[in-house]
Amino acid sequence: MSNTLTGLIPDLYAALDVVSRELIGFIPAVTVDSSVNRAAVGQAVKVPVSPSSNSMIDTTPAMSVPSAADQTIGNTSVVITRSKAVPFSWEGNEQVGLNSGAGYLTIRANQIAQAMRTLANAVELDLAALYATTSRAAGTVGTVPFITNTAALSAARKILVDNGAPTSDLQLVIDTNAGANLQTLFNINSARDKAAETLAGQGVLTMPSGVAIRESAQVYNPASGAMASATSTSAAFTVGQTVIPLATAGTGVVAAGDVITFANDTNQYVVSAVSFAGANPASGDTITLAAPGLRKAQGVATRAITVLATSPRNMAFSRSAIVLATRMPERPQEGDMAIDVMTIQDPRSGLAFEVSMYPGYRKIRYEIALAWGVKNIKPEHTATLLG
Repeated sequence: MSNTLTGLIPDLYAALDVVSRELIGFIPAVTVDSSVNRAAVGQAVKVPVSPSSNSMIDTTPAMSVPSAADQTIGNTSVVITRSKAVPFSWEGNEQVGLNSGAGYLTIRANQIAQAMRTLANAVELDLAALYATTSRAAGTVGTVPFITNTAALSAARKILVDNGAPTSDLQLVIDTNAGANLQTLFNINSARDKAAETLAGQGVLTMPSGVAIRESAQVYNPASGAMASATSTSAAFTVGQTVIPLATAGTGVVAAGDVITFANDTNQYVVSAVSFAGANPASGDTITLAAPGLRKAQGVATRAITVLATSPRNMAFSRSAIVLATRMPERPQEGDMAIDVMTIQDPRSGLAFEVSMYPGYRKIRYEIALAWGVKNIKPEHTATLLG
């Protein structure tokens, strides 16, 4: 059978032009890896992580080569967690009837646009959810960034550079409230030639201090934990410590992604994991902070813990810290009932969608599909910007 999907290409690209105008900021800001086409859903794909090289030696002249300097290369896993398709179908009579009005091809193009929009937004939402894995937080709860200056950006960038993030490709993805302030602050004219922009530059509003700032419609605004009047134990804290033991004090609990502070420490820490035996803090319970952990040592004493209130979770990060792995959904080796399959890439987000056509009895079914997984492989190089 001839390649019947070839005739769809103009409709597909027309749809992509519509989808590319959606407020998608995370997808073009992260590292997209489409090389995991052999990984099944739920299967871990290993990504190498090089260790820190803090040790040095004296360059003492000698007639023999110094001993080998072996290192243990670590790794982290990226898992393809989702395989989704957005279908729609048409009967012959429906097609004929529409051709006397709006036109079948016009409506089909809009359906394709909506299908791609749905998948792209789902990917964007998964990336936005990685706020719960960032290292620390900057900004002030209840104060939308960029009202009068870029102090919030500077604070978020400071977290990244203090943690050793490379400064060559820093990103900041914000919600539309912060975006509105930013455009006023910088007098940004949004009527730009999008077609002339590179993929990496798509959606960038401005680049103060070398940070590419984009907007997203999917920035989280999660409810904060209800823990109140809690304290740590009286054990001393050390710089870099991540596990914080709790005393039996206060009420309520927190969850991964909550932001907390300690008495005598102005740093805002992101909770990466918790261990609570009950509904209130008790001896033996712990809070685990995201890497690189505490930035200030504290002596022997209990420390009051404050949970920051609900606030948007804008995200600042180095592009290399967050990976988006994508591929086409798998088919049986023997094939399935699709009579035609093609892949088309969105020139704006970079996502490649699979378009399939399945024939039935006087009816046709289309599917737009994608499989993906996300991972923050370097939490130290990511930060939350509160608003």
